Amino acid sequence: MPQHAQLPMIDDEHVRSRDVSREGGRPRPRVLAAAVAAAMVAAAAAAVALPGLERWQLRQRCRSGASVDDATLRQCLALEAEGAFEASERNGRRIVEAAIRAAPATVPMFDGRAFDVWAYNGQVPGPTLRVRRGDTLRVHFTNGLPQPTTIHWHGVRVPNAMDGVPGVTQEPVQPGQTFVYEFTPREAGTFWFHPHLRSSEQVERGLYGVLIVEDEAPAAHVEEMIWVLDDWLLDGTGRLRESFITRSDLAHDGRWGNVVTVSGKVRPRFSARPGQRLRIRAVDVANGRVFALDFGELRPQIIAQDGMYLPQPRPASRVELAPGNRADFDLVIPSDAVGRTFVIHDRFTRTPIELASITVEGEAVATPPAGHPSGTVPAWAEASRLAPDHELRLNARAGGPYGIEWTINAAVMRHDEPGHHHHEAPYRLDAGRFAKIRFINDSARLHPMHIHGMFFKVLARSGSPVDEPAWRDTVLMRPRESIDIGVVPVDLGRWMLHCHILEHADSGMMTLVEVR
Repeated sequence: MPQHAQLPMIDDEHVRSRDVSREGGRPRPRVLAAAVAAAMVAAAAAAVALPGLERWQLRQRCRSGASVDDATLRQCLALEAEGAFEASERNGRRIVEAAIRAAPATVPMFDGRAFDVWAYNGQVPGPTLRVRRGDTLRVHFTNGLPQPTTIHWHGVRVPNAMDGVPGVTQEPVQPGQTFVYEFTPREAGTFWFHPHLRSSEQVERGLYGVLIVEDEAPAAHVEEMIWVLDDWLLDGTGRLRESFITRSDLAHDGRWGNVVTVSGKVRPRFSARPGQRLRIRAVDVANGRVFALDFGELRPQIIAQDGMYLPQPRPASRVELAPGNRADFDLVIPSDAVGRTFVIHDRFTRTPIELASITVEGEAVATPPAGHPSGTVPAWAEASRLAPDHELRLNARAGGPYGIEWTINAAVMRHDEPGHHHHEAPYRLDAGRFAKIRFINDSARLHPMHIHGMFFKVLARSGSPVDEPAWRDTVLMRPRESIDIGVVPVDLGRWMLHCHILEHADSGMMTLVEVR
């Protein structure tokens, strides 16, 4: 059995569940915002739906290969994405309740030494929340920090009021205050949660956790590992260097640490049996570091990207994860590998970094079938002929409270600026309509661009069409690169779009997209 096969679940004191299928539809407390948001989504779906005959005629026209105008092409591309994800939130069949408290703590880290952090429920990484697809998750959050904070549910399509963006979807949770987050995840997958206020400090201090949304019928007999990838910048005494958002961070690719950890440990050792099938859920929670996982002689396949299943597994000997990215790997331990140790490295930088190792020991076992579902990802081959709906240029300039501001179309947005709660969304998308967004990186730095509330597909890189069969919520941009993405948003509201290098975001590289 793998050591540390998964992070600890919240214990019974902090999490409980109940079946609501026999509650006779009684109203539940604190769900008004979620109910309103669900009604808005339903209204949006009704607004863009076509009558049956018109829909059938459109589908036939799209399949005919005949030339169509751009407006019809957008309808065809939206139809092509049908079935990729649920359009509306379900009524949760079971409520899973959890209590999360953010507070300073001293925890064993790295090699077991006592280390001062900010933590969820006194542990780093924070507790792993686990629900089944179709469950409603209700989180009772308490802020025990000396700063205001929120929780953002990264990658989860939540009602807009539950997105955790201060001044946009909620007011900041002040020290000593509480807030209840409640939503029903619509997709099974690997997600995570973290603050969305002063993130460059609060995440760096240790505030993050993993949310696993299991399939309604999870694969049996498949062991699981959760690898939370992070780095820590320590000073000469071994403590966290408490200088945040420095000019050096902003002039480069954010804050990169000098100690790399997997789920809080340095080079953890895992064990597995010959023939064993493992599902490795990897999450990059670092402020700025990009990881390039190299599994060496092992031959994993990637089965999900950013929480969404791929149509087919694909080889994954080397996979890049930028801050915010997740990847799920299906790995079968070779049946003839008993006694061997396999080392997994990060090879994004010039000097390889050992991340973890797996030692094969014990008697061989029969390899169970994978059992995971397949996703639906449209080809969107014809999207290249469409002009972008929005073009977003990324760059930096001198100025602002930190000396350097990172900008989107020469504009900045910061959560902590005066009047931040009056932010308006400069970009708009129509629910149910295909849209194309072009990012242009005018800078010499990396930018993992993240959008809340929706998944997108990469269409082109630097003007060349690409076929990347995966949905994403975060895509890494190289220096001077342009990337076209396609999206069919379905959830109404104002959604954040920002760089997930947290120093870049906190210095201004954020904006809002309104889905109407």
